[in-house]
Amino acid sequence: RKKPKAEKPKPAVKAEQAAAAAAAEQAAAAADGVPTEDGAGGTAEDPFAFMPKPEGNNQVHTTVNFSDGSVMRIANSPARLAQHLKETGGKVVTRFPPEPNGYLHIGHAKAMFVDFGMAAQYGGVCYLRFDDTNPEAEKQEYIDHIQEIVTWMGWKPWKTTHASYYFDKLHEYAVQLIKAGKAFVCHQSKAEIEEYREKGLPSPWRDRGRDENLRLFEDMRQGLYKEGEATLRMKMDHKNENPNMWDSVAYRIKYVEHPIAGDKWCIYPSYDFTHCLCDAIENITHSLCTLEFESRRASYYWLLEVLDTYKPVVWEYSRLNITNTVLSKRKLNRLVTETHVNGWDDPRLLTLAGLRRRGVAAASINAFCKEIGITRNANVIPYHKLEHHIRSYLDADSPRTLAVLRPLRVSGQLSIAVSGLAPIYHLSPLQNHQTTMMRTGM
Repeated sequence: RKKPKAEKPKPAVKAEQAAAAAAAEQAAAAADGVPTEDGAGGTAEDPFAFMPKPEGNNQVHTTVNFSDGSVMRIANSPARLAQHLKETGGKVVTRFPPEPNGYLHIGHAKAMFVDFGMAAQYGGVCYLRFDDTNPEAEKQEYIDHIQEIVTWMGWKPWKTTHASYYFDKLHEYAVQLIKAGKAFVCHQSKAEIEEYREKGLPSPWRDRGRDENLRLFEDMRQGLYKEGEATLRMKMDHKNENPNMWDSVAYRIKYVEHPIAGDKWCIYPSYDFTHCLCDAIENITHSLCTLEFESRRASYYWLLEVLDTYKPVVWEYSRLNITNTVLSKRKLNRLVTETHVNGWDDPRLLTLAGLRRRGVAAASINAFCKEIGITRNANVIPYHKLEHHIRSYLDADSPRTLAVLRPLRVSGQLSIAVSGLAPIYHLSPLQNHQTTMMRTGM
């Protein structure tokens, strides 16, 4: 199975470049007033206290430095922000955006706590949005499971949407990008793209004219190319210090039926093209994700800037890691497909279906997520912390029934204090079930 793009392993040099670029962007964001702290600004009552309010979303989100020395400082214009606030009523709008390519695990429980939790904290709304841009890996089974498990966890989406709902709009944005001279049709193979990107070389087709690119992109949409023969790439900065700015792919050809869109499309947008635009379309105020996406901040805002759309606040937090367990959907998928375990709901797994089958309550999982908090500090949580919350919930809420399986006859005298603090029991082997009333304290 093809790995989800966010989990794709990167060469060491490329990873170091991305980390350096992300650190530089974070420093620039800090200078511009964008929230970059480790979460210490939050409180037990409001873990999101350090985040800007929707009406304050007029700061510079990020600064993109280009290889030619130019700089792009990206922020919402006053008019764009005013239009956004009018459409949302000034409410906090978040989204929980799983890819339907497997069952959710406890790491997704933390993401739900962050996305749904922030909306609930401020009386806002949260979308459940399926990032369904890779029809090869996605199934209706996973879509149904995710909807059901979100409800079981106690969260209620304001709306349930799919990235595929916006395929027509995303295609319009792609055409707009080509007309602006910011995208081109490329015929390099995947291996050639990787080689040229690593060497900092431009695609041989990077400087094609606008009209030719429009015609070739339409040919892609009409199915006139085989898979891998053509892609639409964004014309970003192939020499940038951030690998995510190396002319990323926006559209690729896949002759695979989509679980929602059916066979209408044979070209599908990439994650890098889709995610930020769906955030803008849905008027998301706070786009919250895990730290492995931090280096994508430059490409996220670059695309929104060149298309002149609304720009959400982006903030990354540390992903959940727990000792002695596996929380990678790719690795979990392998355990399931190779039958090392008995399905996605095997009680030995920390999938949410597995935990539920084990008898764990959703409330205990949410309590665990609340305790570990929302920070940018990478850490590994001891497994016993999760067990503590499971036991605490069971201890407080489990019904108890006592039964005497082998009853023994007891002889004794029962005395009850009339003054009234408590019954007094006197047991005596010489008396048989005799009860006396004693006046005391009178």
